[in-house]
Amino acid sequence: MLENILNRTEPVGVKPMTKEFFASVYSYMFVALSISGVIAFMVGEIFQLEYITFLSNSSYLFYVFAFAPLALVIWMQVRMAKMSMSMLLALFVGFSVLMGLSLATIFLAYELGTIFNVFLISAGMFGGMAILGYTTKTDLSKFGSLMYMLFIGIFIASMVNMFMQSEAVGYWVSFIGIFVFTGLTAWEMQRLKYIAADPQYAGEEKKKLALIGGLSLYILFINLFLSLLRVFGRD
Repeated sequence: MLENILNRTEPVGVKPMTKEFFASVYSYMFVALSISGVIAFMVGEIFQLEYITFLSNSSYLFYVFAFAPLALVIWMQVRMAKMSMSMLLALFVGFSVLMGLSLATIFLAYELGTIFNVFLISAGMFGGMAILGYTTKTDLSKFGSLMYMLFIGIFIASMVNMFMQSEAVGYWVSFIGIFVFTGLTAWEMQRLKYIAADPQYAGEEKKKLALIGGLSLYILFINLFLSLLRVFGRD
């Protein structure tokens, strides 16, 4: 049943969203952002020299930091129904830590002021699209499917560009990413609204869905932030 709701986009009821559910969703998102942000700042800004030396001596770890979070989040979603809430929460924290280590590299590439300004822009855009996704009467199912197709496309392009190192390709991938991740934010909010209104989900099952919902919003926000940073942080 949990696997089915992850792909569900049709309305399941007309009841208003439960405040408790969305409070949990945003709490998880905030916790993930806090953990990742603190670790990224400490590693990338405070321990910058040590971090550069560490990556230089262990270059393969760059790929570990880049792909480990992706593998972990896929595993969480696939195995969610069979995991206990405590196990899911532990993996959630582990994912946030890995993302913090991965995000530490932005402090080596961009000025702190630029990072802060882009973060504020990202928060504004994310908030606006989240409100739009929750309040719109339009069914975003087909729109969400289109956005995921574009996401797969830019993901593949990003992987290829890791080896090509093309600045032009990187720019266009980031530019399209801004559109994709804002669109997916609206779609995800509408999906979570349907989950919150559905009376058949309760107890630990709904707690798990709230955690995965917070994780999804966190991932969308981070990807939007990174896309904007690559575009507006260019010299």
